[in-house]
Amino acid sequence: MHVNRNAPENVELLASYWTIAGAAIPHTGPEYSNFDFRDRVEAISRAGFKGMGIWHADLAHTLESRSLREMKQLLDDNGIVHIELEFLTDWFVEGARRKASDEERARLLRAAEVLGARHIKVGDFQGDEIDMDSLIESFAGLCKDAADHGTRILFELLPVSMIRTLEDTLAMLEGADADNGGVILDTWHVVKLGIHYDEIPKIPKRFLLGVELNDGETVTPPGMDFRTQTTEHRRFCGEGDFDLGGFLAALRRSGYDGPFGIEVLSLVNRTLPLDEVVQRAYQTTMAQFGSMS
Repeated sequence: MHVNRNAPENVELLASYWTIAGAAIPHTGPEYSNFDFRDRVEAISRAGFKGMGIWHADLAHTLESRSLREMKQLLDDNGIVHIELEFLTDWFVEGARRKASDEERARLLRAAEVLGARHIKVGDFQGDEIDMDSLIESFAGLCKDAADHGTRILFELLPVSMIRTLEDTLAMLEGADADNGGVILDTWHVVKLGIHYDEIPKIPKRFLLGVELNDGETVTPPGMDFRTQTTEHRRFCGEGDFDLGGFLAALRRSGYDGPFGIEVLSLVNRTLPLDEVVQRAYQTTMAQFGSMS
């Protein structure tokens, strides 16, 4: 197994699902990758990644030809130690949507236990209205179930979710008071929500449990809607106008010591060979950590 020797000490990168998903289309098309699971695992390992993201639809597709234990063996054989599963929605609503969510929840928790997943990402894409007490109760229950399966629950704060501020996110986390519950900060959403980087070190370290990096245009271009920019026009680190240096400096001040995901949803990437995308993702992201070596 080839190992990249140029990584700064103590920085481990996770290849987030949508970066290496090939032709998969989020929300509006087939969400499973056209690249075989083995090929993805081996490609990210050659590049130097230590983690991998798996989307729920891709998990289901992969399980049509491989068992969870076979997936785990491939990950272990290639030195992939940080496993991220995503994405669970509707865990705080009722009715038919909650029933479908609970079924997905069971599948993700089972996979997390067998794969030894670091965490499961959860959130909301519909901007549902819900009172904080109910949200706290739902999140606490989700964390309890996750603890029973040996994993964490990380809430991803999005501009389109049912809570859209860092203040409300912390209120939910503090109310649930779960040892395995926290927030994952995606550079993209931090920028788009207008969260000042000075707020990041104020997050209690016990709650700041995940980070995803990417780059892009701070202002959505004229004639383009936010969802299109988010799902088709993200860029690799250093290729946009985000202040990634400031973001990483804030994370250093916060004491964050986990892996860094790299999540780039891009129309261009969906047409490129897997190895080209993986190498570019690793090299451009790791280049941001020169001062951390």
